[in-house]
Amino acid sequence: MIHPKIIRKQRITFIILVVVLIASMGFAMTTGEFNMTFVQFFKTIFGQGNELDTMILFEFRMPRMIITILAGASLALSGAILQSITKNPLAEPGILGINAGSGFMITLFLVVGTIKAGDFVYVLPLVSMLGGLATAMVIFAFSHKKGEGINPVRMVLIGVGLSTALSGASITIMSTFDQDQMEFVARWFAGNIWGDEWPFVFAFVPWLAIVMPFLFYKANVLNVLSTNEQVSVAFGINNNRERILLVFLAVVLSSAAVSVAGGVGFVGLMGPHIARSIVGPRHQLYLPIAVLNGAILLVVADTIGKIVLEPNGLPAGIIVAIVGAPYFLYLMQKSTHI
Repeated sequence: MIHPKIIRKQRITFIILVVVLIASMGFAMTTGEFNMTFVQFFKTIFGQGNELDTMILFEFRMPRMIITILAGASLALSGAILQSITKNPLAEPGILGINAGSGFMITLFLVVGTIKAGDFVYVLPLVSMLGGLATAMVIFAFSHKKGEGINPVRMVLIGVGLSTALSGASITIMSTFDQDQMEFVARWFAGNIWGDEWPFVFAFVPWLAIVMPFLFYKANVLNVLSTNEQVSVAFGINNNRERILLVFLAVVLSSAAVSVAGGVGFVGLMGPHIARSIVGPRHQLYLPIAVLNGAILLVVADTIGKIVLEPNGLPAGIIVAIVGAPYFLYLMQKSTHI
């Protein structure tokens, strides 16, 4: 049974984070190359804005904001699932090389893929998932030892090594690109949120609508899997089946996110850790907090990048990495597993 004080703390935290997210959204959608006052913003939201404000808000800023929120939430949830399943506090799609696998497959697809322009938006997440899943399979295969399970240190080292190799291979392929393609992929790897049009939102949302509720539904299973093998077996849980399913869904989430938001790292690391430090390790409590943390982190990072370097903006992934890299080193030092 969860103590009422912890439930109350979780609810208060949830409300505070929702308010922070809404405030961040409002600030982000009124700043940029074309500034908009809050009066103009609210008038436009309620259909009383002029033609220019309406176009800027609904055709450019709104879809970008939705993509940013959903991508941040997806990466944080993916990181939380990977950390629970592997019992590795440093597991995260970017650190483990899953994002690099998605990036490599997208780069390869740009070279050999032949598809209609209208279908590109819907195929890209599938291509990204293929790369992410293949990378995850290699990482888990090499980091698992019979009788020992998954070694957290080995997993991180293999992930970092594989990420470096895949990034190098992607750069090699990029040498065959023209200037526009090269710039696109380079900014993608840096974590540039590029899928900022409504078709990308429509292509991205169905994946989240299916996967996210299911992962929240699996909160109690994740609680049990976070303990030892004997306890989960006693509860009648098929460990291997559940782990494979949950890892698959975590990779699907992260791959779908990076297909539109670029190779953003560390969101899946910081979001869950901050959530657990506030409300504890029970998944039904900390997963919603982690999702909000991830959304806020990416919205704030994208807004800072947009303000710092106009008009093109600094990729959100670079802003997140400035905070995330020291946080990763801090967790490595703190962790009893490393």
